[in-house]
Amino acid sequence: MTLHPILAALRKHKAGVVLISLQIALTLAIVCNAVFIIGQRIERVNRPTGLDESDLLLVSQQWVGAPSGDDPASVEKLDAMQREDLAALRNLPDVASVVPINSIPLLNSSWTGSLSLKPNDQLAKGNPRTAYYFSDDQVFKTLGLRLVAGRKFTAADVQHQGFRDQRDRPVVIITQALADKLYPGQSAVGKVVYTDGSGSPSTVIGVVARLQIPSARGFGSDFVWNSTLVPTRLDGYFARYAIRARPGRRDAVMKAVAPTLYAVNPMRVLDDDSVKSFADIRARAYRADIGMAILMGVVCLILLCVTAAGIVGLTSFWVGQRHRQIGVRRALGARKIDILHYFQIENLLIAGIGVVVGILLAVGLNLWLMTHYEMTRIPVAYVVTGVLAMLAIGQAAVFVPARRASNVPPVVATRAA
Repeated sequence: MTLHPILAALRKHKAGVVLISLQIALTLAIVCNAVFIIGQRIERVNRPTGLDESDLLLVSQQWVGAPSGDDPASVEKLDAMQREDLAALRNLPDVASVVPINSIPLLNSSWTGSLSLKPNDQLAKGNPRTAYYFSDDQVFKTLGLRLVAGRKFTAADVQHQGFRDQRDRPVVIITQALADKLYPGQSAVGKVVYTDGSGSPSTVIGVVARLQIPSARGFGSDFVWNSTLVPTRLDGYFARYAIRARPGRRDAVMKAVAPTLYAVNPMRVLDDDSVKSFADIRARAYRADIGMAILMGVVCLILLCVTAAGIVGLTSFWVGQRHRQIGVRRALGARKIDILHYFQIENLLIAGIGVVVGILLAVGLNLWLMTHYEMTRIPVAYVVTGVLAMLAIGQAAVFVPARRASNVPPVVATRAA
């Protein structure tokens, strides 16, 4: 089959060719970038936090009429109140372990800073950002962290301070990602770092495989695995406790938390949102990402359906206009398969024009998103897959009207002329 008759027919229907080509181009550009965004959202939602997330829950509460924490005596009083809470929670039969903690991955409540290899060097360019987790010697057991080098905290390492106090941090544990940035190709254990431009050294006593920072998106995306554990209880009017329930007993522990804490000290605020399972924290943190992925998926589906419907409608219209030509070709010996191939090749040419323009639009749209919304460059695989998908959809959409054209009997078509 030669292309000359097809090109001649397309020149007679320039408006339809241009409209379908543009529709295919726009669909390709939007769908490629939308699928790329969906892929990024799915990757973000599924990335591990470094925790053993099963049977883990978080309690957030505040005392009413608590000491100010502005002087040593009130700090000691706050610490005593916190230790009473911890003791009561640890005595619950369904609790495996409890730790005080300032935040937890995906909570979007961060204490961030930076680490340096030199004292008083906070503003030096290249110092890695980090999120701090303040806890005690039970943090590994409670969060289910995996130590890959060094040792864990001991009770002797743990100190306490008020929220606004500035104290030295003699020992810290950092994540593997942070260790690789600070000491590439070396072991970080036993090395010294300086937190937040401090002049006092902190010795790295251990390295954990992974621990995500509390921020799920936004400014924290550049240092998502840079976490630092500090063996310190923070004392203030507000406190958080991470609790690991015994296997299968998480819900029972969640119900027992409020009565237990009120029995210790009723002068506190515990509302319906104060006790959350980590599964709920994860769901809330990624609610926007899941919603965006669903929305983008619906948009892609609608665009593909509209494009396919446009191809079907245009081809059906052209089949109706070409009954006479089809009848003549059938009378001259053209087989059904020849008529079918004619319309398929015609559609392939139109779709080919559309995908070439669509590739340019897809790349241009991605560059615009990179400039305005901090998107990354779209991989070539997404564009290639989009091109193949659009060509396949075009061939599938044209098949039904093309087959209907191939079934037109020569005599009926000639008489209709």
